[in-house]
Order: sequence, then structure tokens, then C-alpha cells
Amino acid sequence: MDETLGTLNWLLHVPAVTGRLETDFLSPVPVGSTLHLRAWITGAHGRKIYSAAEARIGGPDGPVAVRARALFIQVKLEHFTKHGRPEDIEKVLDDPDLMQRARTFEVNP
Repeated sequence: MDETLGTLNWLLHVPAVTGRLETDFLSPVPVGSTLHLRAWITGAHGRKIYSAAEARIGGPDGPVAVRARALFIQVKLEHFTKHGRPEDIEKVLDDPDLMQRARTFEVNP
């Protein structure tokens, strides 16, 4: 759920890190299950981005198996060069257009 909710920050074109993540499992999710995920932003205030998500099992209209709520905090890109994994930092340095390409994707509403 963290990855799903974190994707919303890319849609806002702001780097952010997870500040808090609450996950409620409403029913068992067997290993190997396919989950249909939906996430949305519930609000933003200053550097804080509030979001929620749900995971349905058995199809997009199946029963909700997992719900999550999160708070993300906007950070400067330097946060990742200071605290990121060296191999990820090296990839960006080897391909300076990587960040630009990652920020240019669009989502079909």
C-alpha cells in the first residue's frame, strides 16, 4: 500500500516520503492473490499530503480486503541524495534525464 499511495506524489510532481501509514486488513489475502488497487488524495496542507487507498480481491468490483490511510511529507530532492541507496543515486547520475522522464508520465483519468 505504501508504493501505491506513494505513486500519488509523482502525480503531484513533488518528492515526498512516508510520514505515517495505517493499513487495515478486512479479510485474509492469500499469498499469490491479485489485488485491484485504487488510491486517491484526500487533502494537502503545506508540506503534508493526505491519501487513502483500498485493495479489492477477485476483481475491481470485488470485496475490499485492505484499506489504508497515509500521510506523506514533501521533501527536497536532496533528501534522496543524502539518504538514498548508493546504487539508485548512481543510476540518476549516469542518466540525468531519468528524473525528467519519470515526472512526465501522464495518467488517463
